[in-house]
Amino acid sequence: MLPALTMGDPAGIGPELTVKAWEQLRTQGEGFVWIGDPALIEGIPTQIVNEPEQAGAVFAHALPVLPVYLPGPVVPGQPDSAMAGQVIASIERATRLALEGRVSAVVTNPISKAVLKAAGFGFPGHTEFLASLCGVPGEEIMMLASPQLRVVPVTVHVSLREALDSLTTDKIVQVGKALAQALRRDFGFEAPRIAVAGLNPHAGEGGVMGLEEQVMIEPAIRILREAGIDASGPYPPDTLFTDLARPLYDAALCMYHDQALIPLKTLDMASGVNVTLGLPIVRTSPDHGTAFAIAGKNRADPTSLLSALRLARDLGVRRASGKEKRP
Repeated sequence: MLPALTMGDPAGIGPELTVKAWEQLRTQGEGFVWIGDPALIEGIPTQIVNEPEQAGAVFAHALPVLPVYLPGPVVPGQPDSAMAGQVIASIERATRLALEGRVSAVVTNPISKAVLKAAGFGFPGHTEFLASLCGVPGEEIMMLASPQLRVVPVTVHVSLREALDSLTTDKIVQVGKALAQALRRDFGFEAPRIAVAGLNPHAGEGGVMGLEEQVMIEPAIRILREAGIDASGPYPPDTLFTDLARPLYDAALCMYHDQALIPLKTLDMASGVNVTLGLPIVRTSPDHGTAFAIAGKNRADPTSLLSALRLARDLGVRRASGKEKRP
């Protein structure tokens, strides 16, 4: 059983990344089924398949495609909200197949939130939409993972002001528990270590630079520890991601989006993978966007997509086997 790779925004770098991923994986005993318009794929053979189960026999000699046909031609680098319905349909089909157990995971090519919003899309992004499709709205949690670092933000696609206003002890505990479960179930850690970031400079410096650590974050850490989770902190965010600190934990629980994503993308953007926790399916994606400025110029780096496909495979195998311990 292979993962399904969605189309993404057809005017972005998704089609080019798909081609490059197929070229690299076709001889390695790995594969995926692509859900999109075959007219977008250039330079490699494609083969329409009627069912995802047919993709494995096809992948070595052609890109297997479950077709979602676009209403018109696409100009690379020029996004068009008229294509939004098919972009959404690709995601919906991949998710449905994963829920039915017919693909091992969903890997999503980048979408443009602005383009979809202009067409009436009612979700902030992929993550929230997938949670809705899976029947678990509000339980979705975003992790960014690379060989050097795993991070999870408690608040995600909201303004910094809204993030500060919405941060609570209960929310930190909820995300921390889901993170611990995912580290055991999907990543194979028997006793995962979670480092919790502070919110303020120097983690509040004992209340001198803010009280959120004392009144909100430290109580959350106590609750997590009482639940048997190895959570520690709060740590000053400016030292939590150093070379000396990172080996001391398995994932960092961060308070807001950029606190988590800036260090990971600075350290290893090329290999970074977006993983959605809290879903009944495995979902990964590259940690970059549509890159309209370079679309159609054969300059897109497939490293992150390849990492997303490989991590999806590994997580799918571990989840299917029911293993919760690191080999």
